Amino acid sequence: MRAVSILGVALAVMSCPLAAQNPPEPLLGIDITPNVGYRTNINFITEPGVDGVKPRVSLDSGPSRGFAVGVRYNDGDVVEFRWSRQDTYMNVVGPNVPPFRQRVTFDQFHMDCSHEYVVDEWPLWARPFILGSVGVTRVSGTVDSPSFTRFSFGIGGGVKAFPFRRFGLKIQAEWLPLWVNPEVRALCGYGCVIFLSGRLAHQAEISISPVFRF
Repeated sequence: MRAVSILGVALAVMSCPLAAQNPPEPLLGIDITPNVGYRTNINFITEPGVDGVKPRVSLDSGPSRGFAVGVRYNDGDVVEFRWSRQDTYMNVVGPNVPPFRQRVTFDQFHMDCSHEYVVDEWPLWARPFILGSVGVTRVSGTVDSPSFTRFSFGIGGGVKAFPFRRFGLKIQAEWLPLWVNPEVRALCGYGCVIFLSGRLAHQAEISISPVFRF
């Protein structure tokens, strides 16, 4: 898993420096994207509790929303800041833990670097792209519950279509792992404490979003 995370970080940050090393192309403008998507559930690995039993901690799948603001350094490379939010539920289930369900907020702050490709067989206004991102993810519950913020990254791709000069659509799929450090307390509520292991927690997102170009 460490090798996978290192590879993901490398892919996420490589495209930004490469884009910045192409000064001959003029700055084309700004992309503003209101994101609308759907995220899969995410399961956390826990440390053994009473009698060596590992409780199961998971976040439900559900819709997500947010926005991204990006700058084009040339015709095919975009660097964006993206915020996305998912309102969901955290579930804790285990033989020695009473079933627990609590509403939580899943906020993600990422820097995205994407590269678009011109395909000969495609119309000029439609381009596939690849994406790498790095940032942090914060999981928070009610006022009385603990929260935690951890490193996350993403690898994905999709298609951008701009039939109009200032308006287009983006279809994107992304793998978004979350690195959970040891001794992170899950949001279990009154009297329930779970310690999460230092591993990747896996999640994916599919989104279809409008893009406004200025």
